[in-house]
This record gives sequence, C-alpha cells and structure tokens, in this order.
Amino acid sequence: MTESSKVDVGGVGLNATDTLIPVAHYPARGSKVEFRSAKVLPGGQVATAMIACQQWGLRTRYVGKVGDDSAASLHRAEFARLGVEAHLFTSPGCPSQQAFILVDDAGERTVLWKRDTRLTLRPEELQREWITESRALHVDGHDTAAAAVAAGWARAAGIPVIADLDEIYPGVEALLKSIDYLITSRDIPGRLMGEPKLRKSLPALRERFGCRLTAATLGEEGVLAWDGAQFHYATAFRVQPVDTTGAGDIFHAGFIYGLLQGWPLRRQLDFACAAAALNCTAIGARGGIQSVEAIERLIATGARHSPILDVTKMA
Repeated sequence: MTESSKVDVGGVGLNATDTLIPVAHYPARGSKVEFRSAKVLPGGQVATAMIACQQWGLRTRYVGKVGDDSAASLHRAEFARLGVEAHLFTSPGCPSQQAFILVDDAGERTVLWKRDTRLTLRPEELQREWITESRALHVDGHDTAAAAVAAGWARAAGIPVIADLDEIYPGVEALLKSIDYLITSRDIPGRLMGEPKLRKSLPALRERFGCRLTAATLGEEGVLAWDGAQFHYATAFRVQPVDTTGAGDIFHAGFIYGLLQGWPLRRQLDFACAAAALNCTAIGARGGIQSVEAIERLIATGARHSPILDVTKMA
C-alpha cells in the first residue's frame, strides 16, 4: 500500500478478473457452441472507473479486496502501471472475484460471476483520510456497510458521492442516504420504489433519499436523469459494438470526469455516453477506453441513436 495523498476521486468497490469468451451467438439450452478465444482481463465496476479517470488525467485512489492468487497480482500490477493509488486488502486462502463473460457477435455480453464472502470489505478496514482526501467518492454498493461508512465520511466533509447501482444489496438504503449522484441500471429505480415508469420512480427516488440527481442508463437508448426540477435526456452514440462489458463502468467514470470539470449536466451526460460507446468498440471492461480528445470528437461528429422524444412517457 502507498502513503495516502490528495486525489481527485477515490473509489470503494468491486474489482474482478473477467474471462472474455467470444461466441457467435448465446448458447441455446443443451447445445454446443464453439468459442474463438478465452482472454483474462481485469475489470470490476469501481476499479474500472478509477482506471478510466486516471487515464484521463485525474488523480485516483482505489480501495478494495483481493484474494492471494495470480488475479490479485494482475490487479496490483495494473494499478501500479497506470499510477492509481491502490489500497488492496488480501484475503488469505481465497480466490479473487472472477467472471466468465460470453460475448456474442452483436457485442452483447452475458456474465457468470463468483465472489467469495471472504472478499467482503469491512468498515473497520477503511481509513477516513482515504475518503476525505479526495474531491469526489465513487461507490458501487456491493460491500454495503463499508460503502455506507465511506459515503458518510464524504458527506460530512462536503465531498460529492457518486454511486453505480446495478443490484439491490442488503442494507443498501442506509448507503443511499449519503449518495449525491445515483446512477443506476434501468430496472433499479422501479424495484426500489415499486413504480415501473422512470418518469415517476426517478423523482420519487430523489425525494426519498435526498440525492442531488437520480438517473438510469438505458443502453442504446441513452440515459435519463432527474435533477429535482426537470428531466435531462441524452441519446446514445452509434458505434459498431464488439463488447458491451464495462460500458456502465466507463459511463460513470465519464460522469465523474465531467462533474470534476464543473461542466453543465448535459455535457456531463454526453461525455459519459460517448466514453461508454467507444469502450464498446473493443474487448474487455477497459479495452476501449479512449482519450478525452477522442471522446470529444465523437460528441462533435458522431452519429446518435434516434432520441425518445417524450421522456415523460418513458417506461
């Protein structure tokens, strides 16, 4: 572990090693499908977001837990290579989190994952300065108790907290009370609020937990956000997808980057959408991370998917 220093963004959450398996199509039950390769690459929601932010010139810190296997060595080497300040706890006799990801010819992925309970990051393992010596905090909520403590420290210090939520973990409501920017997958607002329509569930979610912004990413349909006064909708960019693994992770990284630049919300959402789209043009959660200049070029000249004209009627 390295000595703590002031960074732009800190992250507390998941890392994983992804075995990417390209196939022509998703296997039908009882079938046999040939695969073309099997490539092991680093991933994980918060870990990947920190890598992207670091590559865009931000100073980053990551806090998480690994096993004592070769995957842990891969993570350590990658953080060191890119200059991320990494605080990695080791769980002895335990494998690091792993995922097997089937990627079809349309770029859509199906994830099979396994995480040993011994990899749970505990609140007492955190150090307050890792959180408060940053300009922003990013969490994914998987290790909910530790994430809630970190978010509480950040909130008390006036540091904005961004959350990437793709599942409703036990105890997550305690965490959500300290989240400023809650950006979830499409189904999460409805599951939390018992209301399937985003035009109702996003405002209800914001009001219930006091977030500054609630948003849902919608894949090729873009992203819908509610700021307490109005909806903001950004359309997705058209690219030739190779692998959608990590698109959400990079979207959150793009949002954080724009937030720390002080950009208007619309520009933040456009940058995040463009960064996520470009990441889908290569294999792996981090395979398509492009430069800020390349992302800006896509925003300026890239084609977009057709917009949903009336966002108030979105499901």
